[in-house]
Amino acid sequence: MPTIRIEMWSGRTLDQKRVLVKKVTEAVVEALAVQPQEVKIRIVEAEKEDYAVGGVLRSDV
Repeated sequence: MPTIRIEMWSGRTLDQKRVLVKKVTEAVVEALAVQPQEVKIRIVEAEKEDYAVGGVLRSDV
């Protein structure tokens, strides 16, 4: 069972997420020859204030 974790900034619409999981599932099905129902996807959203690179919050960039 392929499990995909997608991390992205908050703010995408429900329709955008629907398109994303559909296309990712299609790609995994094609690449790994598995059934769509075997593909698990978890979307993890973060606020830019909760992520930093080089000691600087992404919200400050």
